[in-house]
Amino acid sequence: MRILVHDYPGHAFPVQLSRALAARGHAVRHVCFPEFEAPKGPLARRADDPANFETAFLDLGEPFAKHSFLTRWRQERKLGALSAAAVVAWKPEIVLAGNAPVDVQAGTYKGARACGSAFVYWLQDLVGVAMRRILGQRLSLPGTLVGLAYEWRERRLLRAADAVVAITEDFRPLLEGWGVERRRTHTVENWAAREEISFPARDNAWAREHGLGDSLVFLYSGTLGLKHDPSLLLDLARARPDAKIVVCSEGRGADWLRANGGGQANLLVLPFQPFARLGEVLASADILVAVLEPDAGLYSVPSKVLTYLCAGRPLLLAVPPANLAARIVARAGAGLSAAPHDRPAFLAAASELAGDAAARASMGAKALDYAAKTFDISAIAARFEAILAEAARARKP
Repeated sequence: MRILVHDYPGHAFPVQLSRALAARGHAVRHVCFPEFEAPKGPLARRADDPANFETAFLDLGEPFAKHSFLTRWRQERKLGALSAAAVVAWKPEIVLAGNAPVDVQAGTYKGARACGSAFVYWLQDLVGVAMRRILGQRLSLPGTLVGLAYEWRERRLLRAADAVVAITEDFRPLLEGWGVERRRTHTVENWAAREEISFPARDNAWAREHGLGDSLVFLYSGTLGLKHDPSLLLDLARARPDAKIVVCSEGRGADWLRANGGGQANLLVLPFQPFARLGEVLASADILVAVLEPDAGLYSVPSKVLTYLCAGRPLLLAVPPANLAARIVARAGAGLSAAPHDRPAFLAAASELAGDAAARASMGAKALDYAAKTFDISAIAARFEAILAEAARARKP
């Protein structure tokens, strides 16, 4: 098959899927927007890549204005047009697209239809639902109306897709309520590209570079955006003066921590680290931390949690109990969770982990075992291959 995969942020696990599909004999072009502020996977072409695998990048031609509503709206519409053009230029049989703003996803869909390609919607987040909630909170009625318009467009795209790959069964009731046919809906949970990451010992070069050698380290790595609460990390630093709290992130959440935690000597805020050093970063932690706002519980599953599991470290989560990430950690016995707004419970869980090295070791081993058993890229690629082939057959006249 000739497959175009569009993963807007350029994360590690989608490009791993693209490489795995190419290794199975398919021609694959992996498209992303590298200026989007998010942790990146290994996107550059490698010496061992097959000839039938390539990457392509959307070039906006100007700085991306993530925090300017009107400018970002204009730019995302432009990126949608660029994505449509990228699809039409390459003429794939199948487009697998997700993790994108609604305007970009709509452009990718338009390009697929323009050249007769099957379109598979990879449903990572319910972006329109998120926009309605967030804009409604920020802008009251006008924000709610804008959000409803985007939710309506998202619903139309999902109904029009030849297939939908949802990352959690939690999306099924809503999809069925929106009229997305059950026979076209598949569930493939996200995974982490564990084969792409090498985890050294706790005492490694990155840890030494940042003075983490003998300290107890709580580490957060990944996006700190609208669906996260950075104040939880500052509270953790204040509650645990005996530990170091390391945050590897960029954007408003990281900026807020720098502005409000400047006097906190045990808080270290760093930019996103290169993917090549991710193993060192995570291995430098004793406890890995993830946070998610309550309203994000339905439509977001933090992929950082899946990467954390590969590091063999216990997890400390402040996420809604019903969220898939919390359920995975509980199922695996890989850490402790608290509800996002229950700060006493979150800090108590942090103290429990900090004070019990044996429990940390046991949870870390269970996390690693879960990742080894679950994140098999060969099996995952075979599952996607079958879904894409079925969508291609259904699309043909």
